[in-house]
Amino acid sequence: MLPRPKKRLGQHFLTDRNYLGRIIGAIAPAAGDAMVEIGPGPGALTERLAAVVRPLHVVEIDRELAVALRERFADGSVVVHEGDALDFDFASLPAGLRVVGNLPYNVSTPLLFHVAKSAARVRDCVFMLQKEVVDRMVAAPDTADYGRLSVMLQYRFAMSACLRVPPGAFTPPPKVDSAVVRMEPLGAGRPVAGDERLFERVVLAAFTQRRKTLRNAARALVPPEAFARAGIDPGRRGETLSVAEFVALSDAAGR
Repeated sequence: MLPRPKKRLGQHFLTDRNYLGRIIGAIAPAAGDAMVEIGPGPGALTERLAAVVRPLHVVEIDRELAVALRERFADGSVVVHEGDALDFDFASLPAGLRVVGNLPYNVSTPLLFHVAKSAARVRDCVFMLQKEVVDRMVAAPDTADYGRLSVMLQYRFAMSACLRVPPGAFTPPPKVDSAVVRMEPLGAGRPVAGDERLFERVVLAAFTQRRKTLRNAARALVPPEAFARAGIDPGRRGETLSVAEFVALSDAAGR
């Protein structure tokens, strides 16, 4: 019997066996993997993962569910970390870490940024989120969905949408469609900003007022001569810049 979902935690439990199987297929767990699952809930996905990966680490904020998981996996196949995934130190787990889970929709963006901080130690991430968030994560420049989330995640990861999951696959059904996305850290050859804090601020400025030209939107951060140094037309809007162009612009602004 499923526990009663807590609305304050944004709980929607994946219960459809077909989609559980398809998500396991997307993750493709293997013996020897270092893996952590965020938000295991009642453990439907956990059970399938733990049959292959031992030990499987899980991070669960709901105390009742954490207790139930410890009792269910008392054989030690699952290590339960009770607490908020936003506070969890993913660097405390082995390098080459695989991070998976059904991310709570109400905190999905902060969680994605938190996981991204540990990108150097991560092998891949497979997450289920609200479909519109996945659309933004994988969006290409000069499209309606391309924005700050797209740039900041694509700065560190190659992104690909895996499958769509309908509301009926959950209990209770959410009011939106969901989707599964894979994130794989980019190699050493990726463009790296000389000042990542400045890079973040330039990207934020470009999309806070996305209808403005870069000349106006990033005026406080990017002097006029920096556009020429970066080879970027200041009359463009932020949504037209690639990740590499944002890196070039922030580097030019930092000289």
